Amino acid sequence: MPGSAGTFRANLARAHRRRKGLGRGMKPALVVIGNGMAGMRTVEELLKLDRDMYDITVFGAEPHGNYNRILLSPVLAGEKTVDDIMLNTREWYEQNRITLHAGDPVEYIDRKRRLVRARSGLEVRYDRLLIATGSRPFIIPVPGHQLPGVLAFRDIQDVESMLEAARNHRHAVVIGGGLLGLEAANGLQRQGMHVTVVHVTDSLMNQQLDKPAAQLLQKALEAKGLVFRMEAQTSEIVGTDRVSAVRFADGSEIPADLVVMTAGVRPNIELARRSGLHCERAIVVDDTLQSFDPRIYAVGECVQHRRATFGLVAPIWEQARVCAAHLAGAGHRRYVQQATPTRLKVTGVDLYSVGDFIGGEGSEDLVLRDPRRGVYKRLVLDGGRVTGAVLYGDVQDGPWYFDLIQNRTDISSMRNHLLFGQALCAQAA
Repeated sequence: MPGSAGTFRANLARAHRRRKGLGRGMKPALVVIGNGMAGMRTVEELLKLDRDMYDITVFGAEPHGNYNRILLSPVLAGEKTVDDIMLNTREWYEQNRITLHAGDPVEYIDRKRRLVRARSGLEVRYDRLLIATGSRPFIIPVPGHQLPGVLAFRDIQDVESMLEAARNHRHAVVIGGGLLGLEAANGLQRQGMHVTVVHVTDSLMNQQLDKPAAQLLQKALEAKGLVFRMEAQTSEIVGTDRVSAVRFADGSEIPADLVVMTAGVRPNIELARRSGLHCERAIVVDDTLQSFDPRIYAVGECVQHRRATFGLVAPIWEQARVCAAHLAGAGHRRYVQQATPTRLKVTGVDLYSVGDFIGGEGSEDLVLRDPRRGVYKRLVLDGGRVTGAVLYGDVQDGPWYFDLIQNRTDISSMRNHLLFGQALCAQAA
């Protein structure tokens, strides 16, 4: 009687170990650098395939278990607690026989001897190494950027510092009007601070939204009490013992007891680069998430695949699945880049963006505007197929449009009803 797919994969992995001369009681060592979402999702996927293949050791920079970084915004807004967003507690590591070194980041990789050295001096050898070091926030290097009260919005410590500032101070300035900046601004405003968002262009979330949708978004956020300084170039952060103001290139300034930098991130590749791994903007990996060193894999925001880097969770989850399959010796998967939707986590504001929402030569737009209801929809078509969508106010058909994009569905027969959603298109058909 044939076994399950899981049994087949486990047997395949055990055969893989035998081919490498590793018998019973001599598990290969997998070391994971990075205790964040990408690295630990890969470990979870690996455990599904073969729980006993490796002795696993994980090093993390933060003194916590693995948590959902995406939900830091609701923690800042007071909608969730830190306990609510924990994904893998310390007990989980123990139950799965994983050695966790939290708060002890790896600072050196010796590829010749196949070992890593942590800040504490601890050295651990590896047979396979998984690098998941994520990214670092970009701090604009203007005068005063190192003053107390100037923060990024990246981890639990940042959120705790922002909550402390909200308890004791009044004025917050968020530099960067992208997805993360708006979520930070919303959270601080809900904690009682007067918040000004500073953005260098004339349109919020300009990487994810077209201008009409961005204008609707700005209007809705202003109604909630946020203030915006658009097309503003920060020239200096003013203060002595602590930040007190933000000054702009035109000489004007606004008061600030707290400045939150959300002007983008950079892949965290210093460790990989020092070890001699091939890096461009990030660690270069192939379709199996393997680096140029065949013993070293990488996933998440620290990788570059076919010239692209990544910041959203959906492609990183797929990377984790592919990487885990290859670590388990069941390497039938290949990572393929796909469009990923963008959503904003601000209570009462609904938007959805996916694909090429700008269009180009030969493309056409279908647009629906209903200012009274606060609804805006824009679909970009090319060759009888949907290639991009921006929805504001009414986003319930977003996943359906996403499926149309992914499946390259011919929409010619439902073009006249497409803006009105899946239900009406089904009725018309």
